[in-house]
Amino acid sequence: MDLMTERLQSLKAGVLGGFCLFLAYLITSLLNSLVLTEHFSALNSLNIQSLDWHFLLSGSFVTFSGFLFGVTYRYIIRQDQNPHLKSGGVLAFGLVRGLTQIDVGVTFASTIVPLIVMATESVFWFAIAAIALDTALQQGWIKAFRG
Repeated sequence: MDLMTERLQSLKAGVLGGFCLFLAYLITSLLNSLVLTEHFSALNSLNIQSLDWHFLLSGSFVTFSGFLFGVTYRYIIRQDQNPHLKSGGVLAFGLVRGLTQIDVGVTFASTIVPLIVMATESVFWFAIAAIALDTALQQGWIKAFRG
């Protein structure tokens, strides 16, 4: 494939990754507000009262992270079927995001439990995006990087 075709395939992977992470963010935010905060008082900080600037800003960061993951994931796995590359890419992105949340949150939070939940969610989000990207690659909607 020529350079422009490769870029288009990377753009498609990035858009799919961004969409998947944003959708996972919305779902987990809803679950946090409706389920976790109702049953576990230690997780009250995860409750979303309204669609405020913080929620929208976080959503835009999540979407951009998903976009970068989608582009990078396509280059990580190439045409290789090595499961360690796939899981390593997911864990690299998920742990970097999650551990950063813990690092910053420890400074401001009185309990670490919500931070651990958010870090776990980050890994989960990237796993969902990886599954969607793998499906798109298998179906031929996105072409694997040939390198």
